[in-house]
Amino acid sequence: MKNIILPAGSDNTLEHAATTVLRGGIIAYPTETTYGLGARYDDQKALQRLYELKKRPDDKTIPLIIGDVSDLDFLVEFVTDQAKKLMSKYWPGPLTLIFRAKAGLNGYITCNSTIALRIPGDSFALRLVRKAGIPVTATSANISGMPPAVSAAMAAGYFGSAIDLIVDGGECPENSPSTIVDVTSDDLRILREGSIKISDLFAL
Repeated sequence: MKNIILPAGSDNTLEHAATTVLRGGIIAYPTETTYGLGARYDDQKALQRLYELKKRPDDKTIPLIIGDVSDLDFLVEFVTDQAKKLMSKYWPGPLTLIFRAKAGLNGYITCNSTIALRIPGDSFALRLVRKAGIPVTATSANISGMPPAVSAAMAAGYFGSAIDLIVDGGECPENSPSTIVDVTSDDLRILREGSIKISDLFAL
């Protein structure tokens, strides 16, 4: 089966991508860092398929993108003052925050009662999650252990027609992944330094 690849700049592409996700499909799409794989956050079959495609270990959860801070209301137990400062400065942007998760969320998106979330910076990813109106997965478009895809061609090389749609936004301008910070307490824990430097985080 031929790959379905559509240009990111088209309104029709955005509509098609959001509809594909809402119907339980999986897409590859450009973010402001690398390409991600998108599925709806609450679809068990889509999430399981995503894990199988990536060959991702079951104990490694998948991060989500959200369109607005109001989405935190049904995803997280609480937001610390430190988290609020970070969100105010770096959202939308390449900062993933680890929160204490609300009870009852799908196990594929939670780990030890935590959940990883971010509002992406200006990109197709941000337009996608706002068009879909629900949280969308944002795991990197790669086979686990391989380099993240930074172009549609690279995503196609990994997954081909095994995914439902590839959105071509050209090569990503920033290849560093998002920085990951645990904000489950007021004592910040940096889990990964990426596009945002640790020194900048502690300068708040």
